Amino acid sequence: QVQLVESGGGLVQAGGSLRLSCAASGSILSINAMGWYRNAPGKQRELVAAITSGGSTSYADSVKGRFTLSRDNAKNTMYLQMNSLKPEDTAVYFCNALLRLSWLSERDYWGQGTQVTVSS
Repeated sequence: QVQLVESGGGLVQAGGSLRLSCAASGSILSINAMGWYRNAPGKQRELVAAITSGGSTSYADSVKGRFTLSRDNAKNTMYLQMNSLKPEDTAVYFCNALLRLSWLSERDYWGQGTQVTVSS
């Protein structure tokens, strides 16, 4: 069964750090683009950061300079290092990945979500 499993969320004080991980498991040929989204209460889902298969990254303006996205293709895992966290970063964070399952099949997958809470 192909799935994305997230870990690393939690409660942290403002100014603190957390690292989120997203691991893809199952029968996968390769992983194309990956990214993190977040749902904050009362707000629409927001793309936080994305990374291509080649390692190029892009970030939402609200997290530039504070968050760093990386991936380890050998481990099928993506990491989001979050520094200088602010209360407005509080949200459920979702991992997303475009997975190639075979030479003819590519599908978009989502993780189950992990809660990040930043206290002031």
